[in-house]
Amino acid sequence: MTTLEKLEPYDVLKYFETLAGIPRGSENEKGAADWVCRFAQERGLEAVQDAKHCVLVRKPGQGGLEDAPGLILHGHLDMVCEKDEGVEIDFLTDPIRLVVDGDLIKADGTSLGADNGIGVSYILALLDSKDLPHPPLEAVLTAMEEKGKAGAAQFDFSQLRGTRMIDFNWIVDDEILAGCSGDVTFTVDVPAEWESVPDTHSATRLLKVRGLNGGHCEFDIHLERANAILLLARALNAVGEKVDARITRPFGGAQNNAIPADAEVVLALRPADVQTVESVVADLADALHTEYAIADPKIRVELEEVDAPDRVFSAAAGARFARLTSLIPNGVISWNLAVPGVVESSNNLGTVRPSEQGATLASTITAAQTSRKHEILDRVRALGSLAGGGVTVQTYGLDAPEFPYREDSPLLATARAAYRDVVGEDAAVHVSQCSLELGMFSRNVPGLDVISIGTELHDLHNPKESVNHRSVAKVWPVVQEVVRRLG
Repeated sequence: MTTLEKLEPYDVLKYFETLAGIPRGSENEKGAADWVCRFAQERGLEAVQDAKHCVLVRKPGQGGLEDAPGLILHGHLDMVCEKDEGVEIDFLTDPIRLVVDGDLIKADGTSLGADNGIGVSYILALLDSKDLPHPPLEAVLTAMEEKGKAGAAQFDFSQLRGTRMIDFNWIVDDEILAGCSGDVTFTVDVPAEWESVPDTHSATRLLKVRGLNGGHCEFDIHLERANAILLLARALNAVGEKVDARITRPFGGAQNNAIPADAEVVLALRPADVQTVESVVADLADALHTEYAIADPKIRVELEEVDAPDRVFSAAAGARFARLTSLIPNGVISWNLAVPGVVESSNNLGTVRPSEQGATLASTITAAQTSRKHEILDRVRALGSLAGGGVTVQTYGLDAPEFPYREDSPLLATARAAYRDVVGEDAAVHVSQCSLELGMFSRNVPGLDVISIGTELHDLHNPKESVNHRSVAKVWPVVQEVVRRLG
């Protein structure tokens, strides 16, 4: 017996369980894409996979809707891979272990991949349906959505024939998404000006920031949670005011669009300075416990003795890295005055990785207006220029446009009526601060009518991530009724 076998609707959840068994972190989607292509071929459906492992599956209309205008179905194959401290898993090869906890499906110590595995599962169930009337379907399953939307950036939209689109990458079941923001991801490369470890710096410590909540860079950005990379930079700046510390191998965060929950860097120190550094770190930890007592109460800043590195940043490059990192805009930058309570623009400093040149930071700006998004990016470019030392700032993946709300959308009207008839109440219509791939489709397919239908998800991009299986049971009949009405 499988973990989800006794849950309904199994027509959908069986595919969610299958996807959980296929490693599919961003840039590792090929296994999932190959499986979807085999799934389609076994059912006699046309399937193509592109160089980035985006998949397009076509299914003819059925049940009297064979000649109706086509319907595009959209979800993304990849997931954000996060895990709790101490959990042993190789996200490149190991499956996600599912756990049922009452109404919630969770993973055992890792992120779940409900974003967007449950949306893809609805699409697979529609492709597998034999009796459900529906128009011709084009299922577009994109790759690397969680990493700069790089898959969709190179997808050939000209091959699409549909005039309506339902996206399934939304997170609540009592509203229909009818508009959203755009985003752009950028990287900052900081040269290390590599040097050998000075003979005087024979004490080596790993400076670690741990225990943060993390979360989704859009849905959780307004919660004032701590950013582990920024705390690491803060610690480095505080240490640098007291002693000559050389750094190497900065590492933190899981993905550009997840609030980083951990970060670390190796310090080479004079033995006589170790006690001073321990005192600085302890004082900072005390201050952070007070500052983040509500938003992030489990923050830890720690030192651990480690082996000596082969090389370190120069003193100037290390200071440049710490100061530049601490100045990159992060969190909510502006609020939407037209829609009270909704964020207009934000930035999430998501990852730092060591590189052959030194270190690379990756960050995602989300904004309801393209001009505001580019203004924030220009500020980061200005910071890089002022920092000097060969620092470079460049965009990564797609500069994704916003998806504007269309009040007169026929698809929205059909979906609201179907929801009302199936659920017995009205669905709210929502325009979100988040950035999805909807704007890319609406810009590239002229006249396309687009909505997004969601399921109750919690704690995205986080080891506490969950999906409510009763919500799946609520949404699946709505989805079937919407496509049934699209004649």
